[in-house]
Amino acid sequence: MTLSIGDRIPNATLTTMTESGPQPVESGEALGKGTVVLFAVPGAFTPTCSDHHLPGFVLRADELLAKGVDRIACIAVNDSFVLDAWGKVRGVGDKILMLGDGNGQFTSAAGMELDGSGFGLGTRSKRYAAVLEDGVVKELFVEDDGVGVAVSTADAVLAKL
Repeated sequence: MTLSIGDRIPNATLTTMTESGPQPVESGEALGKGTVVLFAVPGAFTPTCSDHHLPGFVLRADELLAKGVDRIACIAVNDSFVLDAWGKVRGVGDKILMLGDGNGQFTSAAGMELDGSGFGLGTRSKRYAAVLEDGVVKELFVEDDGVGVAVSTADAVLAKL
């Protein structure tokens, strides 16, 4: 299955970093209540993700929240240690919930896998953004090539809210 508008997000165990270390969280719990903007990246610390995609959501977080968004979340096929370090380096703070999909369970169930083996990355997530209402996809912005950053930007999401 490839995630589409009208679909309920798949249930999978993700991890997030807390003060007491990495903690498992079910995707339905983290993303299934209220209005959530979810964006996915192929990899933390990769150039386009670090220089363009994530910073746009950090910069526009207050505007997204002012439009009625309850939570902004970033997911990547990385572990929560990497996502936590990346969030600290990029100044995410409490604006964005960083979710590790280390085994790619959520990404696979959503049909959003990207073959990054040609770059030494293995299986990763396509780059996309989604607006979720109580766990149901209301808007979906998937990059045609899976890696570009044209349609899944914070600006594109804002324009649809």
